[in-house]
Amino acid sequence: MTTTDSSAARQDRLRRHWYDAGWFGSRTVVDTFREGARLHGETPVVFITDRTAVTTNVRQLHDAAQRAAAGLQGLGVRPGDVVAVQLTNRIECAVAYQAVLLCGGVLAPIVHVYGPHEVGFILAESQAKALVMPSRFRTTDYLGRIEAYLRINTLENVVVVDGDDDADYVSWNHIASANADLLPANPDSDDVCVLLYTSGTTSAPKGVQHSHNSLLAEQRTLPHVIASRSDDRQLVTFPPGHAAGVGSMLRPSLSGLRSVFLDGWDADHAADVIEQYAITSTAGAPFHLDALLGVAGKYRRISTLREFLVGAAGVSEELGRRAQAVGINSYRCYGLTEHPTVSAGRFDDPEISRLTTDGRPLPGSAVRIITSGGDDAPAGSQGEVVVRGPDQFIGYRDPALDADVFTVDDWFRTGDLGYLDPDGRLVITDRMKDVIIRGGETISSAQVEDVLQAHPLVVEAAAVPVAHPRYGDVVGAVVVLQDGVTIDLADIRAHFAAAGLAKQKTPERLAFVEALPRTPLGKVRKADLRGIHFVGE
Repeated sequence: MTTTDSSAARQDRLRRHWYDAGWFGSRTVVDTFREGARLHGETPVVFITDRTAVTTNVRQLHDAAQRAAAGLQGLGVRPGDVVAVQLTNRIECAVAYQAVLLCGGVLAPIVHVYGPHEVGFILAESQAKALVMPSRFRTTDYLGRIEAYLRINTLENVVVVDGDDDADYVSWNHIASANADLLPANPDSDDVCVLLYTSGTTSAPKGVQHSHNSLLAEQRTLPHVIASRSDDRQLVTFPPGHAAGVGSMLRPSLSGLRSVFLDGWDADHAADVIEQYAITSTAGAPFHLDALLGVAGKYRRISTLREFLVGAAGVSEELGRRAQAVGINSYRCYGLTEHPTVSAGRFDDPEISRLTTDGRPLPGSAVRIITSGGDDAPAGSQGEVVVRGPDQFIGYRDPALDADVFTVDDWFRTGDLGYLDPDGRLVITDRMKDVIIRGGETISSAQVEDVLQAHPLVVEAAAVPVAHPRYGDVVGAVVVLQDGVTIDLADIRAHFAAAGLAKQKTPERLAFVEALPRTPLGKVRKADLRGIHFVGE
């Protein structure tokens, strides 16, 4: 049996299981958008871009998305075609996401800080037919990248927000104001509808495929994670290129949750928005909560913020207690791009559970802890976390990557270590994966090392996490140089900028060694590198 056959057989078994359990059905995201416009049409949605607020509602978003979908069809987008979108939390992003799905297309969100290296790989590997992007965002000029992107054989059009029609691209206004009828798309509920790329532990990003069924299953778990009350208003700061950001961007239209979106993170501005819109809940990485607590005392009405869902990196008990001291109940969750929400606490959980665990598995999902030999670990013992659930992905874009990430009985291997407490709550204790998590952003050490070792003066290099008070970790580079040469962080920054990687992947700490410590088999002993002195501290 080939890898592809094995992957297809596994996904067929899992799909039939979720149908039998009632989690999967015939409804698609397209059906739910139409229902949402009817049921939640007047629900307000606010987008704050460059500190300017645009207020719309679910029905208006749906109407705009239908026009944009017709415009995309006019460019030749057909069911099954991949359309990449690299935008921040702005109204055009919400419209574009829905428009791609209304066409029956496959949405490929891209994190807005990704550079041309990452974006070029994603466009080529996904065989994207179109790309929607801004003309610029803050200091980043995206227009200068178009020529390189258009060399990719499958990419036929680049659509630019805030740009006029040009020989090299189509303006968003041309798409958004299309005067044409939308051709009905009738996707199957098992079709791929979202393709998310995650670096994981390998140098090349992996395309994570979600179907209409898996995406809707994740949305169904929302009431178990976020309180549902008449005055609820959620602040969204997660970038829409991440799995959490995709769910948040689609959520108002799918479930009617009143939401306010920020196109970037600034704690003072976020506190202003919480006060102005009487925000009751939000979510983010620990550094978001830490920064918000730093300004909380300045704002009279920040007390409207009752809940903060913390994920994406290790969360200290002390941070949760600081939040509680100002009236914010923080609680933790655990998920991955491949399985967006595995477990979560609740705002009304007992204090010790909220502050020290990652919550119970959500309805439909299950967690096992296994030993290195694949057996179930004894209760309360640490082991590898393996998971299963209806909102789990349906395989990688490259099916060859599926082979090593599932157990023989079809559980997904997260690569994380943890245990289940006596009440069945998950506690993540460490990462088996060789990654660095900076401010909630997962960075592949291997990808950083590939760029470091391409520097002409570097003999060999390793990338390791270095603790940072705000971001949790930043990238530390440990390098072996050629004899008689010197480099500094400025040289490293220039080298990474030329390579086209996102800025947050650039090393922020630098250390020099005569040789990297290795095991007898030649593997770098990274644990030996984490206590050395880094320049830039």
